[in-house]
Amino acid sequence: MQTIAEAAAALDAGARSRGLIEEALARINDKSGEGARTFLKVHAEQALAAADFYDRLRASGAVPSRFAGIPLSLKDLFDIAGDVTTAGSRVLRDAPPAPRDAPAVARLRAAGFIPIGRTNMTEFAFSGIGINPHYGTPSSPHDRGSRRIPGGSSSGAAVSVSDAMALGAIGTDTGGSCRIPAAFCGIVGFKPTASRVPTQGAFPLSTSLDSVGPLAATVACCAALDAVLAGEPVEELAPFPLDALRMAVPQTMVLDNVEPAVAHAFERALMRLRDKGARIVDLPLRELDELRGINAKGGIVTAEAYALHRPLIAKGEKMYDPRVLTRILRGREQDAADYIDLVNARADFTRRVSAIAAPYDALVMPSVPMPAPRMADLEPDDAYRRINMLVLRNPSIANFLDACSISIPCHRSGEAPAGLMLFGQHGSDRRLLSIAAAIENVVSPAVIAGPK
Repeated sequence: MQTIAEAAAALDAGARSRGLIEEALARINDKSGEGARTFLKVHAEQALAAADFYDRLRASGAVPSRFAGIPLSLKDLFDIAGDVTTAGSRVLRDAPPAPRDAPAVARLRAAGFIPIGRTNMTEFAFSGIGINPHYGTPSSPHDRGSRRIPGGSSSGAAVSVSDAMALGAIGTDTGGSCRIPAAFCGIVGFKPTASRVPTQGAFPLSTSLDSVGPLAATVACCAALDAVLAGEPVEELAPFPLDALRMAVPQTMVLDNVEPAVAHAFERALMRLRDKGARIVDLPLRELDELRGINAKGGIVTAEAYALHRPLIAKGEKMYDPRVLTRILRGREQDAADYIDLVNARADFTRRVSAIAAPYDALVMPSVPMPAPRMADLEPDDAYRRINMLVLRNPSIANFLDACSISIPCHRSGEAPAGLMLFGQHGSDRRLLSIAAAIENVVSPAVIAGPK
C-alpha cells in the first residue's frame, strides 16, 4: 500500500494526480476485485477533473497543499453536495440530495484531497460485522477465497485502503467502526475524541458517541488526515521514546475469549515493545465488569438510534436489514428515567476509570479477539449476534469513555490480520498518535522479521 506521504512526495517530484486517480479507478473497476461491493457510488468524472485541475496548479506552483490530488474514499453516511446520503440503506434512497458537503468533507477538499467515491457500510452504521444485505459486502483482503468479513461499520472504507482503491478513507466510529475494520483488514484506524472533528453532515447513529476518524496504511497517514479533519496544521508527529513509555494491559474482560492467532500476535507485540524498553504492566481494572450492567437495556446507542429512526421505521420498516432493525428497536426498552440514569452512570464510570488510567501513557489490548470470520459462518442469527458483541466489546470502551483510540496491525506478513489497540485520555489525540507511531515501528507487519 502506498502511503499518503509517499504519494505527496511523488507528486512533488513530478508525478501527476491524474495517474493516481486512474490507478485507483482501475482497481475499483477491476471485475475480479472488490470494487463493486466496496463502493456504492464512484465519482470518476469529478475525480479526474479535479486531478487535472491540481496537475495544472502544481505545474504553476499554486497548489493549496502537498496533498492536493490524492484520492480518498468517504463512508456513505457523509453528505456530499449533490449526492443522496443513504447510509448504506434502502429507506433513504429517495431522500433529497445534500445541499452542501459535510464539514469534514469540506475540510478535506480544501486541503486538496479528492473524494473518489462513497464506500459501503453496515446499514445505518449499526454493527461491527460489516455485512450489508442490500448492496453486498466486500471481503477482508486476508484469505479472500473464503470471503471473510471486513468488519464494520466502515467496511468499504477499510477495503478501499487495503486494496489501494484510495490512499485513505474517512469513516465514523461509534463503538469501534473505524478500528474493527482496520484490524480485520490489516491497516490503521483512528478514533478521535468525539468533539475533535465535526459530525454535522454525517448521518448519526448516536449523537453522544459518534466520532469521525480516518483509516489508512500507516499511523502517519491517519495523523495527517486527522489534522485536516480537526482543522489543524499538518505537522510531523513528535517522536515518542519507547524507553519512556508506560502502558497498562487491562486484565478484566478484554482478554476473554481471545483466539490463539490474535493472542500470539498481541503477546509477541508486547514482548517486542518490552525489548525496546517500554514498561508494560497488568492492570486489574475490574470496573470494566460494570459495563454489562450499565448497558443492560441496550445502552446509549440504542436509545438514541431509536429516537432518530422512529419516523423512518414508520415509513419503511420492511426496507431495513432485519438484524439492524432488531438492535434499533431495543431502544424501546428504555424510558426517559432509564436514559438519564445511563447518562449519569456513564459520567461516573468515565471519571473513575480515567483516574485509574491517568498514570499510564496508554491502555493496550487486542483490537478484536479473533481473526475475521467467514461470512458464511455468520448466517445463523445467533452466530451473528455473538460475534457482533465480541468484536464490539473492546473498542466500544473507548467510545463510552469518550477517549481517543487507535488500532495498529501487529501480525506477521502472511498471517491473519490482528490489531493492537491503544486508548489515550480524552483530548490527548496527538500524543496518542505519536505513541502509536513509535509502537508501529516495532510491531507492524512491515518490520516484524524474526521469531519475535
